[in-house]
Amino acid sequence: MELGIVIETADAEKAWNAFRLGKRATEKGDDVSVFLLGEGVEAVEVNEPFDVEEKAREFDEAGGELLACGTCLEIREQEGDELCPVSTLDDLYEVVETSDKLLTIG
Repeated sequence: MELGIVIETADAEKAWNAFRLGKRATEKGDDVSVFLLGEGVEAVEVNEPFDVEEKAREFDEAGGELLACGTCLEIREQEGDELCPVSTLDDLYEVVETSDKLLTIG
């Protein structure tokens, strides 16, 4: 199954749980893409009380794909990095188009 997860919140618990689900689905053999959109690009910087960055790294190491909206990063004067590469609206469209199931966390 192709699973797409769009995270549109910086809420640590919601983002942490989304990465937990993404990691589990990847471990079960699904192809999982997480796209950070809006304030979601801030989520991986949150480490209290839930270590979102660590969960995002575990998701990445399990084979998941993590993308971050370049425009949303730019608005917040942030840059992409190895964990969260700068992506485009076309990348988001591809996640939506190719997913068998799409989950939005907001």
